Amino acid sequence: MKKFLYASMITMVVTGVNCSFAQRVELKSGDVSVLAGQKTVNIEYDYSDFSVGKFATEKEYVDKKSAEYNEKEAGRGDNWKKAWVDDRKNRFEPKFEELFNKGMEDAGLKAVQSRPDATYTLIVRTKSVEPGFNVGVMRKNAHVDFEIDLVESADKSVKVAEFHLRNVPGGQFGGFDYDTGVRIAESYAKAGKSLAAFLDRKL
Repeated sequence: MKKFLYASMITMVVTGVNCSFAQRVELKSGDVSVLAGQKTVNIEYDYSDFSVGKFATEKEYVDKKSAEYNEKEAGRGDNWKKAWVDDRKNRFEPKFEELFNKGMEDAGLKAVQSRPDATYTLIVRTKSVEPGFNVGVMRKNAHVDFEIDLVESADKSVKVAEFHLRNVPGGQFGGFDYDTGVRIAESYAKAGKSLAAFLDRKL
């Protein structure tokens, strides 16, 4: 009986690990073959319109959370609000690019910000964020929905391809992801890795 329970636990752990990396990328439209032979793709991020948890807009969520934190401790909410935005440049974007570029090494393609000279641009749009939580005895992974457009850098109204990634999970193995930004950053890392794997197969 003990052997059976142990085997079952191992199976659940392995299955969970595999699922966390097997993120589906849906090509909604277009053709990615234009990236073949490209060495650099410009990359931009769009956070202009996304929901957070049960809140329809990011502003509703941020206003409520910062007010709650400030009520508990003066200035804490203001610091949290600043960190919420700073995490984009400090955590989310570096994680996405690190895993994307690592996955595209064999194809010889690298995503770099502020490269308008690149023929094509990836626009990574955050559409929905579930921050999750970790209070020690209970935890919930973050999840992020992405819509990613591949466009011509010279005229970004020309869409070459569109990708959707839904419910991309974020959390650290071992449960040490008490900080919201850490959990969400892992969602961006998995999104970058999954998109790279998809493009690598196509190219």
